[in-house]
Amino acid sequence: MKLSADLTAFCDRLGHRFENPELLLRALTHPSFSSTGRGDNQRLEFLGDRVLGLVMAEALFEADPEAREGLLAPRYNALVRKETCAEVAREIDIGAVLKLGRSEMKTGGRRKEALLADAMEAVIAAIYRDAGFARAREVVRAHWGKRIGAVAEDARDAKTALQELAQARGEPPPGYREISRHGPDHQPLFTIEVRLATGESARAEAGSKRQAEQAAARTLLDRLAP
Repeated sequence: MKLSADLTAFCDRLGHRFENPELLLRALTHPSFSSTGRGDNQRLEFLGDRVLGLVMAEALFEADPEAREGLLAPRYNALVRKETCAEVAREIDIGAVLKLGRSEMKTGGRRKEALLADAMEAVIAAIYRDAGFARAREVVRAHWGKRIGAVAEDARDAKTALQELAQARGEPPPGYREISRHGPDHQPLFTIEVRLATGESARAEAGSKRQAEQAAARTLLDRLAP
């Protein structure tokens, strides 16, 4: 089976040429596009999540032989979360080659974070099924490499860190409030404010409430840093 020029270019960006191109096509097929006799990428997504997890756990284990589980776990979570998978997916432009149904096409599916993250995991599984774990690990570490090296020593998310700061000061947990939402339904922007009981606050804007809350918490943490 010969791949199209777009898919061949994607394989170049990915860094893997498939012996079985059908695996790649399945990995790039969203459920909205599938029909009887045409499978989607959900099963591969399930498998790819586990392959990615093992690769990241092994990489972190090797990178810091002295780190305890309490430090390794948050670093791991930072590397395998949906936001990180979507970042990698954007870097190799998975969105350009996804097979989407009409409804997803109309609502900006090629830019949706969850959809991109799922496709990234499915592609990882496709590589694993096509060429084995060693090859999948090689490709994953090539794309995640800078993130593995840069992951914070304590990669707890900003909301957790801010809550712990408040607790250490004897204060109640921070409060989060949606200030505004604007933009089209398929690509909304949320502005969230976080406020401590003592009055310190910060705002941030992002494409999801979770991202905006994290960004606001990070901004406030930076302001409170000594």
